Amino acid sequence: MQKRANAVTFKGNPLTLVGPQLKAGDKAPDFVCLKGLDLVKLGDTPAKPRLFSVVPSLDTPVCNQQTKKFNETLAAFGDKVASYTVSLDLPFAQGRFCGAENITNLTSLSDVHDQSFGKNYGVLIEGLPLALLSRAIFILDKDGKISYVEYVPEVASHPNYDNALAALKALAG
Repeated sequence: MQKRANAVTFKGNPLTLVGPQLKAGDKAPDFVCLKGLDLVKLGDTPAKPRLFSVVPSLDTPVCNQQTKKFNETLAAFGDKVASYTVSLDLPFAQGRFCGAENITNLTSLSDVHDQSFGKNYGVLIEGLPLALLSRAIFILDKDGKISYVEYVPEVASHPNYDNALAALKALAG
């Protein structure tokens, strides 16, 4: 498996990411995540524009804010898009968070099953005492091609919401 040393930092400390650095135009890799206790693969997601908001843990301030921000702004898209928040949090913790914060426009996917999302999308952080995903945004078109990617260079920073939402809007019409 490919490893990308110094691919991101966390509070200024360099980290290695496992997996490829994907770019716009690439075919989206498959994955197996948990939605509750059900296994979900890329092929199980609807053939429409899809946003994957990747966060280290919903229980941290920036991840919490990122998920709430997307939840609020995605309401305007209605059913034109499918939106997901992906983390290594257990599905039960994701469910608690989404219920408490009234997250209704994003579906939580947990990568704890085999970390295949993290490895295949190049966001699995190596070398921490606890497995975490790096912060990133992936937007796929209806055919499963990546149209927008942002690997946030500093894990503790926010993604570029405006660019991500503009890319999603361009696909959704």
